[in-house]
Amino acid sequence: MTQPNTRMDWHDVVAHLHRSGMTLTELAKRNGMDPSIFRQVKNRTNFKAQKVIAEFVGQKPESIWPERYSKGKSRILDTVKYPPVASQNADAPADKRAAA
Repeated sequence: MTQPNTRMDWHDVVAHLHRSGMTLTELAKRNGMDPSIFRQVKNRTNFKAQKVIAEFVGQKPESIWPERYSKGKSRILDTVKYPPVASQNADAPADKRAAA
């Protein structure tokens, strides 16, 4: 089994699959997925297929495909710490002028 902290490239992943007697097509069939998705995962992002492959290899998907996963924290603000700002137009009087 591969060490969890080592970085694997695509050739290492495929070699590990083949050494284990597995192919991408067979792995897809065993997980009820379309084999073409697994063959395209090298060039196209498919998080479900990436997860299945990474679990079989003994890695996290983020370590095999780091460019496909964000490195930072999520950009969603904590609503407790940063409550929503009230609308500036909520208390403003209606504009009585006619449109030009």
